Amino acid sequence: MVNAKDNPGNANLLIGTVSELDDANQEIGVPRVPRRGPVWHSRGYLPHFESAEATQHVTFHLADSLPQTVLLRLEAKLKTLPAGKREVERRKRVHAWIDAGHGSCVLRRPGIADMVEGSLLSFDSQRYRLLAWVVMPNHVHTLFQPINGWTVAKIVASWKKFTARKICDDRRERGEGPGTPVWHREYWDRYIRNQRHFDQTVEYIHLNPVKAGLVIRPESWRWSSAFSGRERQSPDWSPGTPIS
Repeated sequence: MVNAKDNPGNANLLIGTVSELDDANQEIGVPRVPRRGPVWHSRGYLPHFESAEATQHVTFHLADSLPQTVLLRLEAKLKTLPAGKREVERRKRVHAWIDAGHGSCVLRRPGIADMVEGSLLSFDSQRYRLLAWVVMPNHVHTLFQPINGWTVAKIVASWKKFTARKICDDRRERGEGPGTPVWHREYWDRYIRNQRHFDQTVEYIHLNPVKAGLVIRPESWRWSSAFSGRERQSPDWSPGTPIS
């Protein structure tokens, strides 16, 4: 376990320099890939970092787990902080809100959680190297390195698009109608800076169900890379399997 004073609650340390990426990947044992050059981009709210070399911690959550009214209140409070501290505090408060279990929490249903986990595992070693993950009732944490020309944005978009379609299909089968959007349009990302950051991030991901009071030990949460009963290398769920 990492000492509590060294473990930032959300495992999102301040961003380091791009020159750290090669050293970080070598330290955590992730193979190098052809350098394409790092790129910062934004969809209007959050900045995102893209690099073929970076191992990334990405979080995406259900749309109703963080309503617009909550975001507006959050932004109003953040305006009082110095600009340099807003991004860190924003991530901290958003993660705390989501971890509290707000919204429909449709991912709590075993069939839905199986399907979402299956989507993460389906293209492991083809589009990315999936290093750790957990499917929570209203959000998903992943730790991975993009490969074969795939970007973080495209990988996350493919997960969200596929799983949203299956969840909407399930809503219609239950007579609920497609309803509101399934996923929030944004995602949260942090690239891994070194072995210590990597270890903290894996620990944070695996401890998420414990901190939420869902299980006593990380190994007991079925939809996690920490699950002790994991014997499969591929998901039980596959396209065409009914969502129970």
